[in-house]
Amino acid sequence: MQQAIDHIRKSLKGFYGQQEIESFIYLIFEHLFQIGRKEVILNDLPQLKDCDLEKVKNIVARLRNFEPIQYILGETEFYNLPFEVKPGVLIPRSETEELVDHLVKEYKEKIPKILDIGTGSGCIAIALKKFIPNAEVWATDISQAALEIAESNARKNGVNVRFFLSDILSEKEITTARFDVIVSNPPYITEKEKALMEKNVLEHEPHEALFVPDYDPLRFYRAILNHSTDLLNEKGKLYFEINEAYGKEVQELCINSGFEALVMKDLNGKDRFVHVRKTSILK
Repeated sequence: MQQAIDHIRKSLKGFYGQQEIESFIYLIFEHLFQIGRKEVILNDLPQLKDCDLEKVKNIVARLRNFEPIQYILGETEFYNLPFEVKPGVLIPRSETEELVDHLVKEYKEKIPKILDIGTGSGCIAIALKKFIPNAEVWATDISQAALEIAESNARKNGVNVRFFLSDILSEKEITTARFDVIVSNPPYITEKEKALMEKNVLEHEPHEALFVPDYDPLRFYRAILNHSTDLLNEKGKLYFEINEAYGKEVQELCINSGFEALVMKDLNGKDRFVHVRKTSILK
């Protein structure tokens, strides 16, 4: 086991930071051998078989090619829930957990009807249904493959979410249902920002779930707002995750579309969410 740890540290040095390498060790050992962080720290480790060491080496080789650890292991955690992830669906981020947390705190004692647009792995919709059990949750995506993964994740977490295929950029009505809440973490990274991104994201995660053209960075927000006129109930609300560089622009777009909007910061102090509603004053 110590040989495996040494191999991970030595092989990944120069590819990743020390803290990230240590997190890989914990994730790999938990996934392959059900050995927790505490056992690794205390060096309370069993003997590995040669075949087990080869499994570790294979994972390390893929990490050296900057393949995301979540795709290699086929799983990740989001809002303390387990999720299957595969190439073709975006890996859930901690910022999106903050978005979910906002909604859970506001609606956990209520009975809202919620729509998640661009659900991907289903992480937002499933976490909301898990922690707002009285909610009726729907979720949509343009990718049938993503919806199949989302449905699998719903079963894994023991919740009932209604998934359906649609294209929010289409002018066609996506559903005749009406909702109290619409939530979305749409693509919002501009093409010009690609140069700032890490290889593990740029070379492996689905570009259609990440990027928007430089000439139209707000295209998904505009489309969702256009549909929301019909999709939202009279006092319905929207919650967006946004590009930190476009908080003011998204807010102005919402206002010009006849909504009221409030920009909210994430835990790092960056403009990250926009809270939108059709009527009344935001509080």
